[in-house]
Order: sequence, then C-alpha cells, then structure tokens
Amino acid sequence: MRIDKFLKVSRVIKRRTVAQEACTGGRITINGKAVKPSKEVREGDVVTVAFGEGGITFRVTSVEPPKGKQGNEMYELL
Repeated sequence: MRIDKFLKVSRVIKRRTVAQEACTGGRITINGKAVKPSKEVREGDVVTVAFGEGGITFRVTSVEPPKGKQGNEMYELL
C-alpha cells in the first residue's frame, strides 16, 4: 500500500492530499529515509511523521485496511 494512502486509512493524517504534501515536504520518513507519496509501505516498517515541533513514530503492523472503523490497529506506537 502507498504511504499516502496508508496514512489516510490508518487515520494518522485526515486527508490523503495532506499526506501527499507531507511526503513531498520531507516530513515523512520510512526506516530513516525521506519518501515520496508513492513509496510502498510494508509490515515492520518504522514510520516517522513530523508535526510542527514534535512528531509521531510507529511500526506498521498491517497494511490491510481494517474491516471496522479502527484504523489504529494498523500500527503500534514506539
């Protein structure tokens, strides 16, 4: 799954266009490397999202969209 779609489906970022802008702005890294919106994310990848002064770091546990409404089951916070 593309990183921009993953961030939207997992509800880390509210809209896919915002996720795309964050990727092109260099605020999203996977395993320590800045990525483009089309980068494929896999289970076990460590993703860092920079928000203003802080940020969030998490490990991807599933790339399959959840059947229910719980997007936070797709990652675990580090």
